Amino acid sequence: MAVMLIGEYQHNIDAKGRVIVPAKFREDLGDVFYVTKGLDGCLFVLSPSQWAALEQKVQNMPISKARGLQRFFFSGAAEVETDKQGRILLPQKLRDYAGLSKDVTFIGTSGRAEIWDSERWNRFNSELTEESIAEAMDELDL
Repeated sequence: MAVMLIGEYQHNIDAKGRVIVPAKFREDLGDVFYVTKGLDGCLFVLSPSQWAALEQKVQNMPISKARGLQRFFFSGAAEVETDKQGRILLPQKLRDYAGLSKDVTFIGTSGRAEIWDSERWNRFNSELTEESIAEAMDELDL
């Protein structure tokens, strides 16, 4: 079954570094999944099958191109498991990387989820323009 993660959800990180994963995302990701450094200052959240696909693709690349990706995605990655309240514990290094302290936003990007500091997410969104979206849509032939 393909993962289809969509939507935007606001949550808070507690003092221990735990955050509730949106119920809809838990349905698609399962009880155990992976969190790693993402692009643009967020965290990527990947299901086990997505993680395995990423691993395979990177392993199939020449080392000259793969080593940076290997170091970036795998060195700080964490396998996480939801507790009975639907929370995961985000390691401190990942929280620091993404600037996560209290208010976070989970977003679905189709094949993966992302965790953003809510203020950073709002700033990122405010910088998107209709022109940049239209240019990207040209590539989709829409």
